[in-house]
Amino acid sequence: MSELLGVINPSTPDGIDRAIARAQEAQHTWALTTFSQRRRVLKTLLNWNYPFHNLLGPIISALFTGNAIIVKGSEQTAWSSNYFVEIVKGALVACGHSPELVHAVTCWPTTAEHLTSHPGISHLTFIGSKPVAHHVCTSAAKSLTPVVVELGGKDAAIILDAPNQKPMPASELSRIESIIMRGVFQSAGQNCIGIERVVAMPLAYDYLLSVLPPRIRSLRLGNSLHSLDIDVGAQVSPLNFGKLESLIAEAVSQGAILLAGGKRYNHPEYPSGHYFSPTLLAEVTTDMRIANEECFAPICLLMRAESPSHAIEITNSTIYGLGCSVFGPSSSPLQSVAAGVKTGMVAINDFAAYYAVQLPFGGVRGSGYGRFAGEEGLRGLCNGKSICVDRWGWMGVKTAIPAGLDYPMRETAWEMGKGVVELGYGESLRRKIRGLRRMIGGM
Repeated sequence: MSELLGVINPSTPDGIDRAIARAQEAQHTWALTTFSQRRRVLKTLLNWNYPFHNLLGPIISALFTGNAIIVKGSEQTAWSSNYFVEIVKGALVACGHSPELVHAVTCWPTTAEHLTSHPGISHLTFIGSKPVAHHVCTSAAKSLTPVVVELGGKDAAIILDAPNQKPMPASELSRIESIIMRGVFQSAGQNCIGIERVVAMPLAYDYLLSVLPPRIRSLRLGNSLHSLDIDVGAQVSPLNFGKLESLIAEAVSQGAILLAGGKRYNHPEYPSGHYFSPTLLAEVTTDMRIANEECFAPICLLMRAESPSHAIEITNSTIYGLGCSVFGPSSSPLQSVAAGVKTGMVAINDFAAYYAVQLPFGGVRGSGYGRFAGEEGLRGLCNGKSICVDRWGWMGVKTAIPAGLDYPMRETAWEMGKGVVELGYGESLRRKIRGLRRMIGGM
């Protein structure tokens, strides 16, 4: 027995083998519920920030496409992952299906490679960080297992001015301001598609610079289990706090203006809690490290763009390309900006709406490849198989090998072959007709 993950005993390679074998056996019967070509046993490696939703989504997708699934949650969510999977197993049993269709595997990274390289896994979805993704993909390549990779982001909210430099209505600016607050600080900034950069043209920039500082400074930190008078909760771990403080200090030394927060917060009521002060940095530029590295924290970066093309340039200046929001009046080039940003998803005059309506989800460049959710995501969990059959049964045409081409071939076979080429590629009608005659003559 190895070191415990909380109260969960980590899986061993033998335990992983047994889970996959049981899932394969259960999938044989489950496969009869669909008409697509199933991949059989899928594997999903999940991050920790939405432990229930991130686990339930892949399970539903796997079952609806006739597959079984092995779910590996983060070490940070070992207990809850196993708890939720037991609920799913109970639901399967209540509906008359095998509970072996879904398995939770909890293990340390040293054991995870046995799972990601396992030949019994036919598809793998990884949600996590770019460095870990390299290890996962290298491991999966040993069994040539296809992988969908959804990594981090440095998502931007672009706010465009009207072409005539006329300010947007106050009600619209207020709406955008509130969306930015929610997009940045929801779940203490621990969202892969959360807003990390606000790229605003001059009029919008000046407006946000006047309204965001007091709102961000007023945010209350705490524990919602004890009080409802809070806005921002804790981080999952304090391990990143030193790096965040260093990035902020470095940006300030390079000309950024710190208008709120900027450091960890020692909560008087929760001294063991991992809190980081809601932060606002203005005058951030693309050459600053904080503008290029994912923070995954309650940090808002305000960046000035002089034109729509400049906003696109700023947005595309990082290695990431997950999601993006583009706001502006109808007279502004919303569609062209959405087309110009190098991201997998864009919401126009909204935030993350593509996720709410279950469009295919995923990024490009350093944010990964492949898609889950939506029709494209479901099809990705099936094998494409081309099957050719006569449409009208006994009336169908049964293809026979022409006598001239039957082995051993006759001398006329070469003439027939030349005729086929001439019929298909002859540059004139006369050449095509001649090719047809040569083809028929060689049969």
